[in-house]
Amino acid sequence: MSGTSLDGVDAVLVDFSVGALALLATAYHPYPAELRERILRLHEPRHDDLHQSALIANRLVQLYAESVRKLLHQANTPATAVRAIGCHGQTVRHLPQMGYTLQLNNPALLAELTGITVVADFRSRDIAAGGQGAPLVPAFHAAQFRDEQRHRVILNLGGIANLTELTPGGATLGFDCGPGNMLLDAWAERHLSCRFDKDGAWAAHGRILPDLLKRLMTHEFFALKPPKSCGREQFNLTWLDGLLSGEEKGADVQATLAALTATGIQQAILQWCGKVEEIYVCGGGAHNAHLFGQIQNLLPQSALYTTEALGLAADWVEAVAFAWLARRTLATQPGNLPEVTGACGLRVLGGIYPK
Repeated sequence: MSGTSLDGVDAVLVDFSVGALALLATAYHPYPAELRERILRLHEPRHDDLHQSALIANRLVQLYAESVRKLLHQANTPATAVRAIGCHGQTVRHLPQMGYTLQLNNPALLAELTGITVVADFRSRDIAAGGQGAPLVPAFHAAQFRDEQRHRVILNLGGIANLTELTPGGATLGFDCGPGNMLLDAWAERHLSCRFDKDGAWAAHGRILPDLLKRLMTHEFFALKPPKSCGREQFNLTWLDGLLSGEEKGADVQATLAALTATGIQQAILQWCGKVEEIYVCGGGAHNAHLFGQIQNLLPQSALYTTEALGLAADWVEAVAFAWLARRTLATQPGNLPEVTGACGLRVLGGIYPK
């Protein structure tokens, strides 16, 4: 999995053969700075986008293949023992309202480099069926984390924040809430020359700017009803800059962006989920102590944990979810939830590239 945060590749080796899944090994491969910059530039239309997209996809697959080799070496497992790789690819456009989503990937090359069958392109079939193509992980959250006695929300704090509501005896609800780490990381990189604000320490030194927060929350996305999804198309530094006077202190803007993420989550839960007993956080934002505290302060009626309390560390939940989705593809079982994505029915997701 390589997500909207553009930090790197998460790789997991998962065994489903014993009933409950077993996470056998994990590996993380950070993006080289030059590759990350090339991907970011693709979010701004240029004359050679198609050529650059193809080259970057091949470069990404080299990283994916290296991550697979590192993972299998660590686990002392031969490639022949692996049934398939589930590879999401790197999202550079997500416009379901226009009928498409685009993840940079070259699954044929990945199958060639690793000698392992690859399952990829998970989102397109759901979009073809009238859905958002996202979020897809709620189906896995429901299978892995549902409790028939406790009203839970699984909150993924990646570049985008999304939630899954697990109501005892009820349907699964899931949707994007708004920005997660994406704006926080971009603002920190601009002002601190580092990829993220570790533990939210810089934001903690700032003060929330109420007028700015109010302007940020007027974005039309927050008023949309689920199903809904978003990305860099909606939330980016160009959008943010247009709402700033230029007189704000950098740390104050960072504090306000943390409040934006937390407020978007609060409003989504209160409006669409009601009284929730437990919230379990996963994704990179689970390590942001300041953001974690902001969410807890805004939702004091809910107990807040990370998914490690449910047996799966926060960093690996999304990668494990795409292993689970790949397994369903191979078994010709549906991977989407129409009530989450808005698709007109259950669909088998992904394309298979045999080894």
